[in-house]
This record gives sequence, C-alpha cells and structure tokens, in this order.
Amino acid sequence: MAKQRILLVDDHEVVRLGLKALLDRHPEFEVVAEASNAREAIERVATYTPDVVVMDIRLPGGSGIEACDEISSNYPGTKVIMLTSYAEDEMLFSAIRAGASGYVLKQIGGEDLVRAIEAVSRGEALLDPAVTQRIFQEVRKAAKEEEASAFSALTQQERHVLLLVSEGKTNREIAKALFLGEGTVRNYVSSILSKLGVSNRAEAAAYAVEHNLKDYL
Repeated sequence: MAKQRILLVDDHEVVRLGLKALLDRHPEFEVVAEASNAREAIERVATYTPDVVVMDIRLPGGSGIEACDEISSNYPGTKVIMLTSYAEDEMLFSAIRAGASGYVLKQIGGEDLVRAIEAVSRGEALLDPAVTQRIFQEVRKAAKEEEASAFSALTQQERHVLLLVSEGKTNREIAKALFLGEGTVRNYVSSILSKLGVSNRAEAAAYAVEHNLKDYL
C-alpha cells in the first residue's frame, strides 16, 4: 500500500517537529513537507499534492480555515484535518463549511491523531468527541428554527385553525370548537392556504404534520 503523504502546517516549529516525530514512527505515513502560514500551506499543496494536510486553525497571514477552503476547492484529492487548541463553535462550523474532513483538538492523544489521519485517508469525516455533541445540538437547533419559520406568516388563531384542519375537522366543527362563525373560519382557511402556498386542505394538513405544528401553539 502506498504511504499517506502528509503536509504539516503550524506556525510553531516545535509543534511541527513533535507531529513529524510522531507520524514518522508509522510506516504508512510520510511527512512530505511543512508550512508555517496559510500562504505557504497552499503553495506546498500545489507543489507536493499531499493526501492529508494537518493544519492549525490559527495561522499568521490568513487563517487555516481560509487555507482549507482554497485547498478543498482547488485540490479535492487532498483531505484537511483542522487542529485547534480550543473547541470554539464558530471555528468548528466555519471549518466544516470550508470543507475540512476532520476537526480535532490539540489535546488529542498521539494514537488518536494517527487514527484521525487514517480515517480521513479512507474518505471518512471525523470530529473530536469533545465537539461532536455541539454538532448535534446545532443541527437540532437549526431544525427547530426551520420548523418555526414554516409557520411565521400565520397568526396564532390561524395556527389553531390549521391544527384542527390537520385533524380532519370541517369548517363547522372548527367554528364550534373555536367559538367562531363558519364564514370566519372559511376566511381563515383561505388565508392559511394562501400564506402556506398550498392549494387545498389536504396539502395544508400534510404541511402542518410535516413541520410539527403542535410544537408552536
């Protein structure tokens, strides 16, 4: 099996030396180059076409995230692992958006870093366990915000009418339940269909169920 060619990027020489000493002990790895800033990192990738870049997220002359974005866009065969001292949410999500295949903390053990490089080399994505929970929390938060925005155009009364529509109630039944006139309910339903961009009650009911309307009443 061909060795995994690795580029190390960190502005601290001592850190690079430590990483190189660690990786050189593994026969399947070869550290082909080093860089101390973002611009050098991009130049070294162009010159050496490494399989994996292990890069500090904070670099002089441009962030590691910016370098990751450029590398991922122009050299899709090169995987980037972002290395950082802090589990910062904004940095984490920026790195993912920039195309990073891995995001690990510098406190990671040597063998864990080796496994991280092996994982991204196989095409897997990898997050440090310390930040994985943050990803799930953010995904859940985004999903809830998306659901809430699905009903943002409706008044509270329209949401109540829509809930009853989703339960299969007729206009007469809705009017009785909400102490409204049947004509008023008819107007509410018409307004709801228009605001949701659906053509009939069945579509409105399906929309309400899909976006968990009950959570927003």
